[in-house]
Amino acid sequence: MSEKIKEKAVIISQEEISLDIYSMWIQTNAAKTAKPGQFVALYCNDGSRILPRPISICEIDKEGKKLRLVYRVVGKGTEEFSKYHAGVEVTVMGPLGNGFPMEKAQGKKALLIGGGIGVPPMVELAKQLKAEQKYVVAGYRSLLFLDEELKANGNFYAATEDGSTGVKGTVMDAIKANKIQADIIYACGPTPMLRAIQEYAEEQEIEAWISMEEKMACGIGACLACVCKTKEKDEHTNVHNARICKEGPVFNAQEVEL
Repeated sequence: MSEKIKEKAVIISQEEISLDIYSMWIQTNAAKTAKPGQFVALYCNDGSRILPRPISICEIDKEGKKLRLVYRVVGKGTEEFSKYHAGVEVTVMGPLGNGFPMEKAQGKKALLIGGGIGVPPMVELAKQLKAEQKYVVAGYRSLLFLDEELKANGNFYAATEDGSTGVKGTVMDAIKANKIQADIIYACGPTPMLRAIQEYAEEQEIEAWISMEEKMACGIGACLACVCKTKEKDEHTNVHNARICKEGPVFNAQEVEL
């Protein structure tokens, strides 16, 4: 099954948009069916690195069959990607995962929250989401990236760890400082951030959908390297687990244990 969606993609452009953060546009058939919140598995051209790297989809151009991938250099694989240039062929598998349930925001005030490398998936979501009102809160260590794209599609607020831009602190600090109120939350970022959002959503009785960042191996649910604990038992395996790459990466916040 995986072979059907694995293909050679061509890099259209690549640039460093912040410290160790790269933006890569690729030409791929995966763009035709991709949805906000999904990801692709990108394979290294160096044969010694067998496992693909999961990279979330930042922007989708269906007509042009193009995807924008924004990633952070964190290891040998992503370091290799950062050296690629226009014209280089890469093997890609995707789109993978379930994506955000956008229809649930219809006629509501939606709050989109991205933290660190969880910011990129919010760009296409902000573009496509048909909500009555859109608030976007993004959390950074220091330097902002993708803020212009987010500002173009919602009311934008930033939180930085060093206080250089926006509110000093976390995304939750920015939400409280700006007195943001919403009917539904969509979020992607590190686990501590998602845990805080999960608690906040439960307290406020707000529906929340979170995209979980996790190290993955196969990307198609076969290897069980990226399972997370769930409140309900999986009907197939009868255990409290779900595969982030297959059943996720997006879950209802109240259905998973963080």
